[in-house]
Amino acid sequence: MPGKRVTRLTPDQRREQLVGIGLEMLADRSLDELSTDEVARRAGISRGLLFHYFDSKRDFYRAVVRAACDRFAAATEPDATLEPVPWMRAFIAGFVAYVMEHRQVYLALVRGAAGSHPAVTDIVGETREKLARRVHDGRRRLGMPDAPRLELASRAWMAFAEEAVIDWPVAEADAHEELCAFVESSFVSLLGSLDRPARLG
Repeated sequence: MPGKRVTRLTPDQRREQLVGIGLEMLADRSLDELSTDEVARRAGISRGLLFHYFDSKRDFYRAVVRAACDRFAAATEPDATLEPVPWMRAFIAGFVAYVMEHRQVYLALVRGAAGSHPAVTDIVGETREKLARRVHDGRRRLGMPDAPRLELASRAWMAFAEEAVIDWPVAEADAHEELCAFVESSFVSLLGSLDRPARLG
């Protein structure tokens, strides 16, 4: 009986496969716990061959983090042709949906990767900057005037939204819709009042 024929992958396909395995493994472990030995085993190759496609463990980690951040950025990019309010809601819905679906991967990135592996801090930082620019763009689209502390407020809102999405009780009915509405209201409250801050009476 002839043996099972193994399909040979191109270098790009193999890299994509290995990064994909790394992303799958991040769903239940931190970046620190991402074992290249296990990645190679799951791919059916030797650990030495894995390093034929990546210069080092650091290089592999960066590729995995880059792929995860690219997916996150793509999931939160609204259709540019949308009107201002639907555009902003699409951004918020994409953010909420991605984090709710990939919560552990997101936690591994924003709370684990940057601190545990300074080599990937720049990748995570670039993604945060990209999202902050979308917040700024959304505010501009909605006709809200520029303000001296806009960049600071945008980052503050992103941090608030991140905490809300991570800790929201997702098992409850209508969790996604309620969370989107909560995050949207916080955007209106924080960024909408930036040029006219209110104080307690």
